[in-house]
Amino acid sequence: MTSHFNPFRLRRLVALTALAWTSISGWAAEPFALRDIRVEGLQRVESGTIFASLPVRVGETYTDEKGAAAIRALFALGLFKDVRLETQGDVLVVIVEERATVSGIEFVGLKEFDKDVLAKALKEIGLSDGRPFDKALTDKAEQELKRQYINRSLYGSEVVTTVTPIERNRVKLTFTVTEGGPAKIKQMRITGNKDFNEGALRDLFNLDIGGWMSWYTKADRYSRTKLNADLEALRSFYLARGYLEFRIDSTQVAISPDKQEIAVTINITEGERFVVSEIQLEGNYLGKEEEFKTLVKMQVGQPYNSETVAETTKAFTDYFGRFGYAFARVEPRPVIDRVNNRVSFVLLAEPSRRAYVRRILVAGNNRTRDEVIRRQFRQLESAWYDGDKIKLSRDRVDRLGYFTDVNVETQEVAGTTDQVDLTLSVVEKPTGSISLGAGFSSAEKVTLSFGIQQDNAFGSGNYLGINVNTSRYNQTFVVSTTDPFYTPEGISRTIDVFQRTTRPYLMDLNSYSLVNKGIGMRFGVPVTERDTVFLGVNAEQTSINPGTNLPNAYIDFAQKFGYTSTSLPLSVGWARDGRDSALVPTRGALQRFNADVSFAGDVRYVRSSYQFQQYYPLTKKYTLAFNTDIGWGQGLSGRAYPIFKNFYVGGLGSVRGFQQATLGPSDPVTGAYLGGSKKVVFNAELNTPFPGAGNDKTLRLYAFTDVGSAFGEHEAVTTQALRVSAGLGLSWISPMGPLRFSYAVPIRKQSTDKIQNLQFQIGTSF
Repeated sequence: MTSHFNPFRLRRLVALTALAWTSISGWAAEPFALRDIRVEGLQRVESGTIFASLPVRVGETYTDEKGAAAIRALFALGLFKDVRLETQGDVLVVIVEERATVSGIEFVGLKEFDKDVLAKALKEIGLSDGRPFDKALTDKAEQELKRQYINRSLYGSEVVTTVTPIERNRVKLTFTVTEGGPAKIKQMRITGNKDFNEGALRDLFNLDIGGWMSWYTKADRYSRTKLNADLEALRSFYLARGYLEFRIDSTQVAISPDKQEIAVTINITEGERFVVSEIQLEGNYLGKEEEFKTLVKMQVGQPYNSETVAETTKAFTDYFGRFGYAFARVEPRPVIDRVNNRVSFVLLAEPSRRAYVRRILVAGNNRTRDEVIRRQFRQLESAWYDGDKIKLSRDRVDRLGYFTDVNVETQEVAGTTDQVDLTLSVVEKPTGSISLGAGFSSAEKVTLSFGIQQDNAFGSGNYLGINVNTSRYNQTFVVSTTDPFYTPEGISRTIDVFQRTTRPYLMDLNSYSLVNKGIGMRFGVPVTERDTVFLGVNAEQTSINPGTNLPNAYIDFAQKFGYTSTSLPLSVGWARDGRDSALVPTRGALQRFNADVSFAGDVRYVRSSYQFQQYYPLTKKYTLAFNTDIGWGQGLSGRAYPIFKNFYVGGLGSVRGFQQATLGPSDPVTGAYLGGSKKVVFNAELNTPFPGAGNDKTLRLYAFTDVGSAFGEHEAVTTQALRVSAGLGLSWISPMGPLRFSYAVPIRKQSTDKIQNLQFQIGTSF
């Protein structure tokens, strides 16, 4: 018989032998009544920890079995390298040798990671300051650090651990990292494709061999997670085009000996293209078969599309959910005819049982209060399960803008057949933001404006914002706060305090200025889930401070109403937001209407504006967007329309390529820009991927055309007076918000217009 050496068994035998010898004095004792327990060898561990772990107490009978159990319990704490028991008469002496404690963890050579990220990763595996030192755990930490680097394609990274003993039985751990360069994809091939070009298929991938923007996209850094996502995108591409039996046969990833270059080869089999020949409904459809048929997204005679199959099953289960059937199952069963390349579907439905919601739980909101989330719910506890209301509730919470991710999970209640619990999980994001705007001109050089806002102040769901404009000629200070649930019914209340100082766009700082200050309050009344009506009132005071270059229009107004005038405008508004995203919309529409009517005070007028935005997704990469912004004002009670309520057009947010607020009527003597009682603005944008950035949606190019101008009270709106510009821009979702650069060239202009080709802003679209 041949014997094989087993080092694991040897180590285990040595450990058991040592345990027996170190505790032999305790095991050899005859049972006796324990008078006292004494602990020796403690340095940092509290003696109470020892006593709480022992299975024997003073006054009880001590036996060998209890001694063995005591040793096992103390070793299980993980705090000691050695434990011995001795008996001295009727006294049990526990002698321990503590493990060294980690006093600090340092990282040397880090460039790719912030040390806090790695410290958090090590803490998750049990290694952190104050924990007992464990060599096995240190080895595991090394592997975890290497895994973190491999996830970023740094395959050549090396990690060396240094353990430095210090006083009081402590150790200091130092992880010295040699990162090296990232392994980059130098070759990526797709083989087996026949009906589609390899280049078109690789365009679906986020991973690639890289280009001149690889420093930003890091698309040439291999990641198994990214490759799996790309393979899923490839599979979805084929399944959405009729290739029912498409499969990925294998994926080979080869790395060079120096761990700096990677080659990826994907072998596929396209299979044949199938057309849907028939769709049948079977099972229990609650007697509503005709209604369910209207939800079928698949079309007979069209190529098989896995997306429409998934949309159909989801639409069916959602419709069952409207009637309280939370556990409904819909199974699409394909019947494949490979001779004629056709596939028919049987949609088998089983609604199961009706259920009602027992409890709604909220998770992940460390900062936001529960009530801020719960008041958005339309599904109520102890009510029948309603899939539409649950989806609406999820969407309403998502539209708050406080979270990066919102999910609703349904769990059956144990021991019941008709109850479910809903868990709404959220991932919070910073809700404070800074908005910046800037432009460059020969007169003002660089002008800046900024705003600070907190959409979820102190987790209350309230909005608090401060907007400041520090321009030499247009100074603004606005403080605004909104309570979105001023009443339990969801009526919001907004309070604004503002002061705006405007000077003419001239170099003479002694010229006249306008100062508008006041306070306002408005309420938002939700009419439907997407529509809100606003009602409010403002108290305003406007002062004309005389100086050089005061236009005749202001002199005429001051002679009629004085250099300081008051007004008490009532406001009414309406808004509907159907966009899929407030930050990067790709589909849907936004509409806003507002009107101010002043019946009291020195000035009487009506001022209204309407904005409409529409987004069309041409493809997954390209989006076409349109914006219309129209304003109109008129004096009331036979009084002239107040000139300081004019609309201004030009520059960022209206017609790019022209200096801010310079389009429209101007004073013939001083040249000051007066704005107009009417404005018309049209914008069109085409958003495209940035060259070299692949499918990255945070960095985009856009081409635009702007049309618009302002018109005086007695001027007619004519197309000949409209200015037109066109240009290119860059949008980037930066950490500070959406940053947009634009370079515009006027196409239609007048000789008196002031041109400003290059402009940029943060936090605003169009």
